[in-house]
Amino acid sequence: INSNDPLFLHPSDTPGINLVNEQLNGNENYGIWSRAMLIALRAKNKLGFVDGSCKKPAAITINSSWERCNAIVLSWIMNTVSKELFSGNTTVSVYNTKLKQLWDEYTSLVTLPSYGCETSKAYLEHDQQQKLLQFLMGLHDSYSSIRSQILLMSPLPSVGQAYSIICQEESHRGIIAGAPSHGDTPAVFYSQ
Repeated sequence: INSNDPLFLHPSDTPGINLVNEQLNGNENYGIWSRAMLIALRAKNKLGFVDGSCKKPAAITINSSWERCNAIVLSWIMNTVSKELFSGNTTVSVYNTKLKQLWDEYTSLVTLPSYGCETSKAYLEHDQQQKLLQFLMGLHDSYSSIRSQILLMSPLPSVGQAYSIICQEESHRGIIAGAPSHGDTPAVFYSQ
């Protein structure tokens, strides 16, 4: 692929890099963040993935160059969004609802190509895995242990199943936080 082609990925174009130093943390800095992100994406020749000028091909496979580039651009954007905007101090239920609204909005804006049965099934599985990863990676860092356990499951659970597991963990934490402390227990009960 020619280096001027928007589908060209340089070896340094990895999902983990931050394109801009400004982290989006809400309405107060959206203008600055947006301008910095647009400049960076234009410099990387990837702005077309955001503004729609680099259209998704009609006949596309899951592992196509367009899909890879789109995933890289999404990761660059997500890397610069504050964790508080993802889950912050909100409950998992509120976070999940916000995320579902974003997914629904995205689905309404993007025209999905029509595939044959097998390809369609593979695409939907891929989409569900992407959503699971987005859900898990957007959780507050205090859920890192349970997130790791979920990612080790084979097969990976659905977003709904992962949500249920995380809600159980959140509920468990609430019960423990409300439990009486053992500091008042006489030392005799510990001396064995």
